[in-house]
Amino acid sequence: MTRPPPNNPLIAVIGATGTGKSQLAVELAKRYNGEIINGDAMQLYAGLPIITNKITAEEQQGIPHNLLGCIGLHEQTWVVGTFVKKALGVMEDIRSRGKLPILVGGTHYYTQSLLFRDRLAEKEGGSESKEFVPDTKQQWPILDEPTEVLLDELRRIDPVMADRWHPNDRRKIQRSLEIYLQTGKKASDVYAEQRQLKAGQNVVLDGDGHAGAAETSMRFPALIFWVHAQNDSLRDRLDGRVSKMMADGLLGEVRELSAFAEGHAADGVDIDETRGIWVSIGYKEFKAYTTALQNGSASDQELRKLKAEAIERTQIATRQYAKRQLRWIRIKLVNALASENASNSLYLLDGSDISHFDPDVVGPALELTRIFLNGSNPMPDPASMSSTAKDLLTPSRDYDLAATPEKWTRQHCELCGVTCITEEQWGMHVKSKAHRKLKAKAKKADETEARQKDTQANTATAQAPVGKPP
Repeated sequence: MTRPPPNNPLIAVIGATGTGKSQLAVELAKRYNGEIINGDAMQLYAGLPIITNKITAEEQQGIPHNLLGCIGLHEQTWVVGTFVKKALGVMEDIRSRGKLPILVGGTHYYTQSLLFRDRLAEKEGGSESKEFVPDTKQQWPILDEPTEVLLDELRRIDPVMADRWHPNDRRKIQRSLEIYLQTGKKASDVYAEQRQLKAGQNVVLDGDGHAGAAETSMRFPALIFWVHAQNDSLRDRLDGRVSKMMADGLLGEVRELSAFAEGHAADGVDIDETRGIWVSIGYKEFKAYTTALQNGSASDQELRKLKAEAIERTQIATRQYAKRQLRWIRIKLVNALASENASNSLYLLDGSDISHFDPDVVGPALELTRIFLNGSNPMPDPASMSSTAKDLLTPSRDYDLAATPEKWTRQHCELCGVTCITEEQWGMHVKSKAHRKLKAKAKKADETEARQKDTQANTATAQAPVGKPP
């Protein structure tokens, strides 16, 4: 069955850090008269090309890159609504010049929010559309309080969300409180409205008022490429990248950021190093080493130790970030596409073997894009591309936890200090090796304590004086 060419299409390239997303985007843009839109939160910042892992001018090969290096170091990272508004404006401009917009980046909640029109923050009119203030802590000092204070306040205004988060998860607790302070609405109500809007978008009534076919909430026809790499291959690649960052001048950028913060502190301006550019991987991990190096107070042995620790922490942080990116794709994006009957928009391309990147990734992507844009032939089934695609493109569960609060049943294991949000998580925890080991250890300790008490009681009885006969 033939398809008409898509109207106002978008190509999106996603995947974990270090998989070659930028390289693929450039190849697509070269072949199909495209321009690239940056979808990575850290790469919005001007300068610092090593810490933010920006594509170099040489690697861009003359292809225009939009929203790259467009905000200052003093600014907070864009919230979703701001990114979507800016990106939509850039896409309109690209299309007005007869070119194809290609979104690439690892901040996948940016990508997902641009693909779907189900966010309250993007509604025109009403308080939800207002710009968030650049420094929330300055306007609402409570956000700078200890985590337990934030949680107490969240319990007071929004107990549903307070019960949703682990007591130590400061970022999520703070974010829920921010939503209330900036919109005047409880975060739990905001998310409930989002679900109601989504449900309304997915129901179409016919002339008689009967529910008909589902209406997609995707903004435009999209073709999404997930550049994937197997764990072992990606781990080696990411670990090696840290050495390259060092060789390319990472320490200079760490010193540059430190000097920026010190200059602001001297002017009486506090820098919140828990947000924005300050959480970029490489800065905080190497800060202690560069400070000791600059002060000249540490011995060579101490410096070697600090450097080795910084490299290891950066490698670990990079691998953890890659895992979070993959988790978002598998749980959030795959489920969102499935719920919109749009799973056939996402194609996984295996870039595990970097020496075969062109035949394994670039070639198939170019051909799929040709079919998609021409609209003459049906697109192939994404699951048919490889066994890995068949496995990973299947939703790992049939719901997105964040969108289904009715499944939130928080339970806390005092033995392990672990908080679980769903029955599924709780079941997995109590069956885990770590939990069973601690449970057995606690049981053994209880039995030992009980035997000791019995022994003490028997000894006390034996040593008690025998009463005289009457």
